[in-house]
Amino acid sequence: MADSELHKRRLGRNVFVGVVLFAFVALIFAVTMVKLQAQLP
Repeated sequence: MADSELHKRRLGRNVFVGVVLFAFVALIFAVTMVKLQAQLP
């Protein structure tokens, strides 16, 4: 396996992990906003 192929796989995995992490943070943010809106009179 060539080094460039290894780097492409690693980059692809890193991008995937970044997208999943961003989606998780966005979900937590959305849940927090909904809970805060529910508390307003």
